[in-house]
Amino acid sequence: MNNPTEMTFAQSIRETLRRILVQDKTVILMGEDIGRYGGAFRITEGFLDEFGPERIIETPISEGSVTGAAVGAAMRGLKPVIEIMFMDFITLCMDQILNHGAKFPDVFGPQAKVPVVIRTPSGGGRGYGPTHSQSLESLLMPVPGISIAVPSTPQDASSLLKRAVELPEITIFIEGKTLYSSKGKTDIDAEPLEFGRARIAREGTDATITACGRMIPEALHAADVLCEKDISCEVIDLRTLKPLDIDTIVASVETTGKLVTVEESPLTGGTGSEIASRVFEKAYFALDAPVKRVASIDGPVPASIPLEQKHIPDAQRIAGTVFSLFSKDDC
Repeated sequence: MNNPTEMTFAQSIRETLRRILVQDKTVILMGEDIGRYGGAFRITEGFLDEFGPERIIETPISEGSVTGAAVGAAMRGLKPVIEIMFMDFITLCMDQILNHGAKFPDVFGPQAKVPVVIRTPSGGGRGYGPTHSQSLESLLMPVPGISIAVPSTPQDASSLLKRAVELPEITIFIEGKTLYSSKGKTDIDAEPLEFGRARIAREGTDATITACGRMIPEALHAADVLCEKDISCEVIDLRTLKPLDIDTIVASVETTGKLVTVEESPLTGGTGSEIASRVFEKAYFALDAPVKRVASIDGPVPASIPLEQKHIPDAQRIAGTVFSLFSKDDC
């Protein structure tokens, strides 16, 4: 890093967006309340005064319209970065993502580039209830023609965001709400981070844990707990779900022989199912135990904080799942 500075996850995104706006005049921001109010989580606070209403565009409360306008602007040469206030609302713009932006490059050829970044806060942990706390990345995984980034650290948030703006396709940029206040050394001048390259967040030899976004701190905490039981866990930060760095996961499993996938999405049809299937195809003979998946309960996210804590995976549940892969003699 050139000049790393301690900053929060939210500050990292804010300062990276500011740097992008200064350096690239084709970048515009669009979304509800992103101007005077500064966005639902204050990421764009002060931007309207700094860059003006032609580049910081406050929109009506219509996620479909915002996304549709962004797709059109991108095809005309701009690079829109839009904010969907909560990931739950991404369902309101699925037509524009799935049937328009993601398809146009294939339908109209290489001249139809759609460089749109969709920033969206995701997940629970704040007691916001069933319609403001969901993690819906598994709905987007099957969509061809899009990329999905899920950073877990301030540095990755910056480096992945810079790369997302460069991509010629729609990128879903998922920001875990509880990560906004997390801190870490961040170099805003660091090179953009290529998608599809996972990070070994912790090395280990006995079991592999995959996670991304706000599940990484939980997975690392679980690995600390298991270390006290003489179980060494390798924690892989996926960073991006599309493209998915399956090679790094397979290489780890070939060493550890065990895999536990962790996600905040519901268990059924989640990203863990995709990872487990690919590992089974590529590294079946390396596995010496069944693949286990840790995910949210199949049901609406409760508004009650104690119930929400039971609903969403935590370090205790992750550690217990990994521990179950070992016999009493092994432990």
